[in-house]
Amino acid sequence: MPHDHHDHPHTDLPSEPSLRVKALESLLLQKQLINRDALDEIIDTYQNKIGPQNGAKLVAMAWTDQSLKQALLDDPMPVLQQLGFYGRQGEHMKIVENTDDLHNLVVCTLCSCYPWPLLGIPPSWYKSDAYRARAVREPRKVLSEFGVDLPQATKVRVWDSTAEIRYLVLPQRPAGTEGWDIPQLQKIVTRNAMIGTEILPPQNGTLESGEA
Repeated sequence: MPHDHHDHPHTDLPSEPSLRVKALESLLLQKQLINRDALDEIIDTYQNKIGPQNGAKLVAMAWTDQSLKQALLDDPMPVLQQLGFYGRQGEHMKIVENTDDLHNLVVCTLCSCYPWPLLGIPPSWYKSDAYRARAVREPRKVLSEFGVDLPQATKVRVWDSTAEIRYLVLPQRPAGTEGWDIPQLQKIVTRNAMIGTEILPPQNGTLESGEA
């Protein structure tokens, strides 16, 4: 899906935004316009509490409820709104399902559009120029570098996120998880699997309650 360079807010970012953000943060702290503890709490919330736990729970729910899964594939927004997995950077979502015949990979070629309410803060490699360019040009090679080696018969589809729409991959449920409940399943769903750069491995037994 093409981006619009004129309408996209991220196209105005400087060439080295991380340095400028750090300088701005230091200035705001110096002028006591922001609080360091509050800022750290916000970052921790998105990294460790909100996401990717929300996305993992959604995937686990889809694995255990066929009607919910179909609703997510058809139009996820009503379900996301009902669950509260909704907000800035998550207004327009599309769920794409991995199968034996199709593997999905998500990228944002112009910047780093990403479903924060479901996956938290994007990893640094997702925002890198190399990933953004190569994921579209040579997706199989990029996946191989992540340890994902797909059969040639499996088609790879790359989804380009924009300010208008963001994507989340519904990974295949691993073998050996039959009978697991949602909290157990949620613990094995990774952020990378929901971006498409990981295939969840088979499980060899029942996950004990409370096991990480």
